Amino acid sequence: MMKIYSTHQVKQIDDYTIKHEPISSVNLMERAAEELFLRCAKIICPTLPVVVYCGAGNNGGDGLAVARMLLESGFNVTVFYLESQTYTADFSVNLNRLRRLGVCSPVAIRSECQLLTLPDGTWIIDALFGSGLNRPLNGLAKHVVNHINSQKKRVVAIDIPSGLFGDENPYPNTNCVVNAAITLTLQFPKRAFFFAENHQYTGSVEVVPIGLHPNALAKCESSFFLVEQPDVASLLVPRQKFSHKGTFGHCLVLAGKRGMMGAASFAVRGCLNAGAGLVTAHIPRVGEAIIQTTIPEAIVSVSNRELEIGSLPDLSRYSAICVGPGIGTSEHAMQMLHSLLESIGSTPLLIDADALNILASHKSLFLYLAGNVVLTPHPGEFDRLFGSSTCGEERLKKGMCWAKELGVVIVIKGANTQVVTPNGEVYFIPVGNAGMATGGSGDVLSGIITAFMGQGLSPANAAIAGAYIHGVAGDIAAMQQGMRSLSASHIVEFISGAFKQVCTI
Repeated sequence: MMKIYSTHQVKQIDDYTIKHEPISSVNLMERAAEELFLRCAKIICPTLPVVVYCGAGNNGGDGLAVARMLLESGFNVTVFYLESQTYTADFSVNLNRLRRLGVCSPVAIRSECQLLTLPDGTWIIDALFGSGLNRPLNGLAKHVVNHINSQKKRVVAIDIPSGLFGDENPYPNTNCVVNAAITLTLQFPKRAFFFAENHQYTGSVEVVPIGLHPNALAKCESSFFLVEQPDVASLLVPRQKFSHKGTFGHCLVLAGKRGMMGAASFAVRGCLNAGAGLVTAHIPRVGEAIIQTTIPEAIVSVSNRELEIGSLPDLSRYSAICVGPGIGTSEHAMQMLHSLLESIGSTPLLIDADALNILASHKSLFLYLAGNVVLTPHPGEFDRLFGSSTCGEERLKKGMCWAKELGVVIVIKGANTQVVTPNGEVYFIPVGNAGMATGGSGDVLSGIITAFMGQGLSPANAAIAGAYIHGVAGDIAAMQQGMRSLSASHIVEFISGAFKQVCTI
């Protein structure tokens, strides 16, 4: 897992690298600038003008070094920097190097009168302030950022858009922040990048490795992680030669009512396609022919009610259970969920969709939630369960508190889905796309996670692996179908492709 560090920790890691590699601070900056230059040279057409705005600190030093390298490669570069009473030593070294190059005269910005309209086609590189910024911009710096935004040019931000805080930002954010099209962030993504409210500032984000010391990375602790492909491959259960269907679990899916049998179908298909050995669909009588006909691989268990689930089957035979997709929120559904929670024991349980809405309306049922439970709310369901949140960052903080309080895993669905564990860890899932914002997508995810729990993964690992495989399947589907036409059926179809992409087992 890639750890996601606070801005204070990043400074400590930089300092450790300088001391123990050893490498001078300015040479570490040069190494970072070389990597940034390579990215910028790929992004920016060499025939177009480039304007670099630099602050007086080390982010500005990065900008000066990148500007020098672009000039040496034949780019047409103009450099502006904020006049200051004090400059960092590394900024001063790179300013002198740029001047000695002799092909560019960096301009010190002393007043907003110097901020001129830029020609069409100009690219802007924002190197004003880095991720360590901890107060809103004001004065001349604020004028420069407003000028950058007013130009409506393509902006590449170095490390973080100037004005955005790396860790926590106010909401609504009334601070002055650069609106970047691309953010080239150094070594690690910043926590702020994972929330929808900050996307307008960051644009697309690319992590640029700069070779910080591996010992510092290993020693520095974090509760926030970015899930990567090898992490998921290591979690998945290998298929041994003498395995059989009993090896990979028998999952129970409690889902569906009249008019909502599609939800049951997606959850069951997700579970089967994620490798469950056996899947039983416990459904109302109205759905028996539907499931038997459309999913012949599933075992069908029929409830005692015609239009919705009433009675429960014997739960002792199942290795993992999913409840909620399409069950409705009637009194009968509530009683079914209550009975399930009372009798399930230690069997892993995933609660989704209507079952979450029942919990939200009957919070006394929280008392029955145990350590083997996964909740998978989308933002609306989350807010009904735990109270309204104004933004993604606030929602995550609540999720961390409630996961610990209830002793459950909470999967906060959306872009950069977050898997929150009872011990306070957060795992960001970087795959998936906007085409997956479609009916049935979440039901497929519920089936995948349930299948992984049925195969013996812990609830947390099943949620991490399930959300990742689900996202990769959605990305493959988007490549094949396009995001606008993507449906839950496509996601189910490409679960197999996701396994092939993530691992070879």
